[in-house]
Amino acid sequence: MTVIREQDFITSIADALQFISYYHPLDFIQAMENAYHKELNPAAKDAIAQILINSRMAAEGHRPICQDTGIVTCFVKVGMQVRFETDKSLQELVDAGVRIAYTNSGNPLRASIVSDPAGARKNTRDNTPAVVHTELVAGDKVEVMIAAKGGGSENKSKMVMLNPNDSIADWVEKTLPTMGAGWCPPGMLGIGIGGTAEKAAVMAKEALMEHCDIHELLARGAETTDEKLRVEIYQRANASGIGAQGVGGVTTVLDVKIKSAPTHAASLPVVMIPNCAATRHVHFELDGSGPAKLETPKLEDWPQITWEVGASVRRVNLNGISREEIGSWKSGETVLVSGKILTGRDAAHQRIQNLLRSGQGLPDGVDFTNRFIYYVGPVDPVGDEVVGPAGPTTATRMDKFTEMMLAETGLIGMIGKSERGPVAIESIKKHRAVYLMAVGGAAYLVAKAIRSSRVVAFGDLGMEAIYEFDVVDMPVTVAVDAEGVSIHDTGPAEWKVKLMEPS
Repeated sequence: MTVIREQDFITSIADALQFISYYHPLDFIQAMENAYHKELNPAAKDAIAQILINSRMAAEGHRPICQDTGIVTCFVKVGMQVRFETDKSLQELVDAGVRIAYTNSGNPLRASIVSDPAGARKNTRDNTPAVVHTELVAGDKVEVMIAAKGGGSENKSKMVMLNPNDSIADWVEKTLPTMGAGWCPPGMLGIGIGGTAEKAAVMAKEALMEHCDIHELLARGAETTDEKLRVEIYQRANASGIGAQGVGGVTTVLDVKIKSAPTHAASLPVVMIPNCAATRHVHFELDGSGPAKLETPKLEDWPQITWEVGASVRRVNLNGISREEIGSWKSGETVLVSGKILTGRDAAHQRIQNLLRSGQGLPDGVDFTNRFIYYVGPVDPVGDEVVGPAGPTTATRMDKFTEMMLAETGLIGMIGKSERGPVAIESIKKHRAVYLMAVGGAAYLVAKAIRSSRVVAFGDLGMEAIYEFDVVDMPVTVAVDAEGVSIHDTGPAEWKVKLMEPS
């Protein structure tokens, strides 16, 4: 009988979550480096370079890879010959570790979990509770697989009940473009097939815990049904032309992982869950001898990749910029922005809407006239930082507020990640505004461009407050220009055609 002490388990969970906040799995880094060297679209290659540079910086600085430090998902396999020396439940033990990890003063992680999801959506402040899946297995050890899953990729999860003879690969190929770029490709696809609806979803999430090994599979050849399906989906997904950050390119997915289970003769449940460019997970085992020992990767294992400012890059000062000036920017153009920008996410936009509708107007100190808003919820700073990792959040969620912001506040530009929908693009075109895209998954790198930060309104919202950032040479891409041309429409369409051409 193996005895697992309460504190050993809690410490292991806390240590693992800190570990994955700044260390990518090395197999994922190697797959991303491979994608970097294969990429032919300069815009996509640039995005992958920023992701790899950010990853190395996070590993060196022990700061989060992404500002969205995720919802904790934990798979715990408990051996039948194991006894826990505790009066707490397994959920309570995991949550105790999460609480310690996310409130660590040396590397505080962003609290993103809200209770009462259909109502008040109040932040729990410590990122608890975690999502815990438990299985009793043979043996005398405890196996833990733990991940921190970002909301941008989690929100793109898809589920379908196919007919038994339907093509799963056809469904994936049709569905992948509908997921947009909010999941920050290139990443992995986890696919669960069979069982029941909820079983397929759990299998899809568990599949994402596996190593990237598609190139090994391609080298030796697929044998099983699941392996053959992995290869087919991998090839068809990358032929889509979606590319890194959705701007078009060679690599959309780094790997496809599949787990399957027997199912009802009348059913074919399929769930697809993507992992983003901030893939974070680690596996460890407890045998009663103490807390888990996680092997620290060597910094030399990260590729030496640099990001160079090209001659065609436009440098702009946003202080005093005019609508006429931004009207000359073209979709796909790289811009280095400097000056003061305001921030705001879902909760801030909702408050702004309520204030405007009530006739109260904007709070003191909040003036969007001829200014840009950055969709971001930063991590708290440590030491001499002015702000913690501060990468963009998915801009599509703010589409429903775009007309209000452009028509009623004087706003002329927005910065976020992923594509904008038709309604937002039409509003951008109507008001001769622009939407700029920062690289999702490069939060620590982006934060280095922020020279000062202060809360100007809605401080009670925590990371969702309105901040004013003063930035210097923040790298962005013109994603939607004043003419309404979107790189997320033109880029993938262009590269899908290119990838169909004979080599």
